[in-house]
Amino acid sequence: MNHKLEICYDGSRYSGWERQPGRETIQGKLEAVLSRMAGTAVEVIGAGRTDAGVHAKAMIANAHFDTDLSCDEIRIYLNRYLPDDISVTSVSIASERFHARYKAVGKLYTYTCYIGDAKPVFTRRYVTVLERVPDVDAMRKAAAILVGEHDFKAFCSNPNMKKSTVRTVDSIEIVRSRNRLYFNFHGNGFLQNMVRILTGTLLEVGFGRMEPEAVRFILESRDRKLAGPTAPAQGLCLMKVEY
Repeated sequence: MNHKLEICYDGSRYSGWERQPGRETIQGKLEAVLSRMAGTAVEVIGAGRTDAGVHAKAMIANAHFDTDLSCDEIRIYLNRYLPDDISVTSVSIASERFHARYKAVGKLYTYTCYIGDAKPVFTRRYVTVLERVPDVDAMRKAAAILVGEHDFKAFCSNPNMKKSTVRTVDSIEIVRSRNRLYFNFHGNGFLQNMVRILTGTLLEVGFGRMEPEAVRFILESRDRKLAGPTAPAQGLCLMKVEY
């Protein structure tokens, strides 16, 4: 039977989503607990592969296994044995053809920056502290160039990417709220480190180290070396996956 899971996690101490030998990962933790519950090896398929240190408010996954437990009992069992920084918020029965990754049509990521004066002691694991307040209007101009269907190869950290690097970014919203600056990226899918590189590039514009129009040239160049730095992992969170 195919089960759909919604998962919330703090990625601070994990080497990302994807299972890796000898490393603590979200997928690895879920598979270990589910396999013990089902009495057989269970593979968990996630909607995406968040990087080391990246968080998720609502990651979607699916897993095929048989059990006499109800969906609510599965959720309770998982949360009893998973670490405190991983929570399964819902479990439901999905169609046999449902695939968390391939059936996804949209994702929303939020990157959070801290622009206050005092240290963000209690939220330091979930924000990136900026040296100063960037120019939001300049970043919005650059972001407008990035919206739409483009080849985002210049914003991908994998130089050996064999599949298409064309993606559609539906919107990039930049919002300032008190001592926080939020970058909301919505699209049909994102390349490896793409959201963090886009954020790093927009911040270069915001700090006056790059003109907004330079983003157009970077897109057309398809050259990762011309884009901005990869923003730190802790500021990024997967907020929603759409089907």
